[in-house]
Amino acid sequence: MKLAEISEVELKDDPFLPHSLGFAKLHGNGNDFILVDEISRELVAESAKRRFAIACCRRSFGIGADGVLFLASSQRADLGMRLFQPDGSEAEMCGNGIRCLAKYAWESGYVGQSFDVETLAGIIPIQVRERDGSFWARVDMGVPRFNRPSIPACGPGDLMDEQMGEFRVCAVNTGVPHAVIFVDDLDIDIYEAAPPIRNCSVFPEGANVDFVKPGSSLQIRTFERGVEGETFSCGTGAVASASVARRMGLVGDEVLVETKGGPLIINFEKDKAFMEGPAVTVYSAEMDEEYWWSLFREM
Repeated sequence: MKLAEISEVELKDDPFLPHSLGFAKLHGNGNDFILVDEISRELVAESAKRRFAIACCRRSFGIGADGVLFLASSQRADLGMRLFQPDGSEAEMCGNGIRCLAKYAWESGYVGQSFDVETLAGIIPIQVRERDGSFWARVDMGVPRFNRPSIPACGPGDLMDEQMGEFRVCAVNTGVPHAVIFVDDLDIDIYEAAPPIRNCSVFPEGANVDFVKPGSSLQIRTFERGVEGETFSCGTGAVASASVARRMGLVGDEVLVETKGGPLIINFEKDKAFMEGPAVTVYSAEMDEEYWWSLFREM
């Protein structure tokens, strides 16, 4: 029996149908995503989205990515965005991811230059433009939340200076929880230093961990929960680092944040933060039927 015939028999009730699923690959400063367009209809069943992300994000056996973005319609905004991470968890928001989604949606003609995106972190306003021939998006990141219940973090008040192991830690929620640590040198073993803080009992939902070297700009390295590793860039981490640095009087209302994958510009208007940065389309493609079959067999 041919593979196509086997698939028709064995996969007819499989939640991954249809077999020839189209997708786009994009990145924001090296933070890369698989985007599945579900504006017209659901392509990956709700029950399968978690394991779909786990399989497709594997860099040696799948497409490889820091997460899977699902672009959907919304009754509350112009678009909806969901992000499933390499460990299968669903993140509330992603700064680089939402810029990638904005690029795809704008170039697909779904939206104009100003629009709103519904996320688990709320409705996010976005403006897009071209800058020096490249796509850039300005994202309204809202007001950073420092009080512990909103992070969430255990205990009363704000978390602005707490000892965790060898590090002094600040924390803020900029769509997702972040632990921010100021250091003199970014040459650290992030895979040794970050996990104890990411998994600290102070953070009941875990936290991304940002190591920040202050100066004329902020240089940062980020260990992301869900990815469980360092990424080239983290948009919410850039906003978190700038927000904490501003509150400590280290920076003003416009901050250049240098991630490993490139720069992001963070601006503050009163208490509200705005993130501006690029997004790049790598390619568009279809998953081969053989890969669908391997997903079915392995999971």
